[in-house]
Amino acid sequence: MAAVEHPYWVWILFFSVVLVALFVDVGIVNRKAHAPTRKETIGWSIVWVSLALLFNVFIYWQVGTNQNDWALALSQAKLFLTGYLIELSLSVDNLFVFLLIFTYFKVPKKFQHRVLFWGIMGALFLRMVMIFAGAELVERFHWIIYIFGAFLVYTGLKMFQDTDDNFEPHESAIVRFVTKYVRISKHYDGEKFFVVKDGVRTGTLLLLVLITVEFTDLVFAVDSIPAIFGITTDKFIVYTSNIFAILGLRTFFFLLADLADRFHFLKYGLAFILTFIGAKMLLPLVAEGLIMLVGTGGSGFSDFLVRYKNHEFEQMVINISLGVVVTSIAASIVLSLLFPPKEKKVDEDDEMTEESIAG
Repeated sequence: MAAVEHPYWVWILFFSVVLVALFVDVGIVNRKAHAPTRKETIGWSIVWVSLALLFNVFIYWQVGTNQNDWALALSQAKLFLTGYLIELSLSVDNLFVFLLIFTYFKVPKKFQHRVLFWGIMGALFLRMVMIFAGAELVERFHWIIYIFGAFLVYTGLKMFQDTDDNFEPHESAIVRFVTKYVRISKHYDGEKFFVVKDGVRTGTLLLLVLITVEFTDLVFAVDSIPAIFGITTDKFIVYTSNIFAILGLRTFFFLLADLADRFHFLKYGLAFILTFIGAKMLLPLVAEGLIMLVGTGGSGFSDFLVRYKNHEFEQMVINISLGVVVTSIAASIVLSLLFPPKEKKVDEDDEMTEESIAG
């Protein structure tokens, strides 16, 4: 598939939509710190998902009109939707860790929205750097895509075994580093990140939570960005689908916070998606190896390998990828609802103390 050049005005429109939506969300609707109601979270969840789907329609229209190729436009729209669903599902997985962080640090619910907002603002910049750097590396050194693929297979298989139940924020390297080199108080001071204490500028506990959330999102990006590179290396599709997914992350957090434990099979669905995408990224390398082994003439199998290597089945691969992602997420949710998890006993000894926060 030929690379699609997206005009500068399309990039400008994208950033304008994002900034206007954030301004309305934070500057008007959530100007005062408060714990959002379920009605608010459902409403804003619909808004963010609708915004992403409308942008998907816009991509279809823009590419079709600009390139005069509606088949290409449909392919681009499918790539955006697949990337969006992958990033959205992986972002939802972030919520389980964010929930642990907020619970551990006992962040008042009315301040969680502020932490997530600034965390997303940081992600807008950091993910842009990572995506454009990754795309540049893939263009210059195509073999890196195979490293990404192997990494995703490893991550996916590891996710089948690992659990976040033992995640302890105070034991993480970033918390130890920050508390060692930055003055952090043991308390919250409203929604402030900094206060002046004894004439010295000091970070509040809310600042430590923000840094922990930001670092956690960066760690998750190491998995999610290679995953979407397994779908497409188009920088515009990769970045816009990534950002639209994390834009709704704050709202989805409040929507799913009370239901997080119910979607316990989601982790396995995500593990399967990562493993599938990683294996798909490795298939061209496998095909090339098989071609060297069986040759290029004679058999239908060798002909199939050559055609696959020449990207003749690209549209089919895109459709299969979209189907696998949608089916995996849906199956994970349905199985979680059909087979609810067993209730866990709460151990009072596991509660956080101010001494453990201070490190």
